[in-house]
Amino acid sequence: MSQGVGVVGLYVRDQDEALHFYIEKLGFRVHTDAQNGDYRWLTVQHPDQPSFQLGLFSPQSPTVDAATVQALREIVAKGAMPPLVLIVDDCRAAHDRMLARGVEFTQEPIERYGGVDASFRDPSGNGWKLVQAR
Repeated sequence: MSQGVGVVGLYVRDQDEALHFYIEKLGFRVHTDAQNGDYRWLTVQHPDQPSFQLGLFSPQSPTVDAATVQALREIVAKGAMPPLVLIVDDCRAAHDRMLARGVEFTQEPIERYGGVDASFRDPSGNGWKLVQAR
């Protein structure tokens, strides 16, 4: 029996907008896109990590109440959630490819801590670190 973390979820303001960003700009692919009434289970995968899914979820009831939905959307939009980390072989080359696809960076590639990293945000405000594998 295999065990471990299979899905990590992000709150996004618009699932279609997030799907476009993760597929067209970051090169992820759709794993699951299923609807049950108003609820949509949407996950994507990095092509090099088929056993891991990133959930693109909309904060909504019945999981949370209306006031919490609004608070979560504001927190995400401010970039207050911890950043996710995308590991790449060459940070500068990945930065250039993503920049050409329209990804807006908040920090250009910089050398520090013995490696190279950059920062960007998705359309909902979720922060990402682009880190060169050592």
